[in-house]
Amino acid sequence: MSGNTFGVLFRLTTYGESHGPALGGVVDGCPPGLALCEADIQRDLDRRRPGAGGLTGTARREPDAVRLLSGVFEGQTTGTPIGFVIENTDQRSRDYEAAKNLLRPGHADGTYLAKYGRRDYRGGGRASARETAARVAGGAVAGAMLSPLGIDVTAYTVEFGGVPCAVTDAPGAAGRPFCAADPDIVPAWEARARQAMATGDSLGGIVEVAATGVPAGLGEPVFDKLDARLAYALMGVGAVKGVEIGNGFAAARLTGSANNDPIVVPAASNNAGGILGGIANGQPLVVRAAVKPIPSIAVPQRTMDVRGKPAEIVVGGRHDRSAIPRVVPVLRAMVLLTLADMVLLQRRLGG
Repeated sequence: MSGNTFGVLFRLTTYGESHGPALGGVVDGCPPGLALCEADIQRDLDRRRPGAGGLTGTARREPDAVRLLSGVFEGQTTGTPIGFVIENTDQRSRDYEAAKNLLRPGHADGTYLAKYGRRDYRGGGRASARETAARVAGGAVAGAMLSPLGIDVTAYTVEFGGVPCAVTDAPGAAGRPFCAADPDIVPAWEARARQAMATGDSLGGIVEVAATGVPAGLGEPVFDKLDARLAYALMGVGAVKGVEIGNGFAAARLTGSANNDPIVVPAASNNAGGILGGIANGQPLVVRAAVKPIPSIAVPQRTMDVRGKPAEIVVGGRHDRSAIPRVVPVLRAMVLLTLADMVLLQRRLGG
């Protein structure tokens, strides 16, 4: 197992590094006859690309222009592997030369050395969030499969820098700073971002992903529960340190009578987040991911060099001040990929 492929029947394999010539992927298992073109994929990539983060975004500018290499003919999928490439055009590897022998706190420098005996110090190589561009592209392909089935996935930010907000306008979040679920919270989040920037620090947040139109019965019992697969998918994103479904951790503080969803029509509540026994119950899926602060900060930190000698580091280069909002389309893509795979598994079982 190389850890570079996601999915069982609907599979995405990604390749490339942050400072290499390109990155991309191959989607295998996509059914034929689906409407798909580069513009469909580009729409999602534009929400994630460097330079699209607003107040918290990196100064790196990448067009993230996707080019389809195979698997699509005359605007439709052919059923064969869909290959795509995204060129890197604005990498600046010289920013990493001065600290190439230092281990960056919060990064995977030390763990990559432990595993491989070497590492790509230019932005972290495969450990860089740059890799997630390929996931967004793969998620767009999954979306092309799910959309005709009436399955729609939306993602938005519900907490930034420790400041939460209500979900008042989820559909409008994609066009709003921070992908905020509530337009009224934006000024407070902007002030919080400026406060962190003034000290050279970074911020985290919480992203909620909701999926509607998911048919009841989707999901496998025991080890491949739908919620288990969703948690696996989201925890595979480097910045994510926690995942919850429905009420999540709040359910641990409730009584059974408060947490149980009455079985009535129309539904009175959705504390289960649309999943019972690992299987979709027909209500909207609701999953949240806790996103850690970006570890590349302009604050002195204690560390050591590759030989184990104590040192101090201030991470230079061009970095996001927060994974919010650029991680939002990445998390949406992972949910899309999971649902596409589970749909195909259900079809294989005759469901």
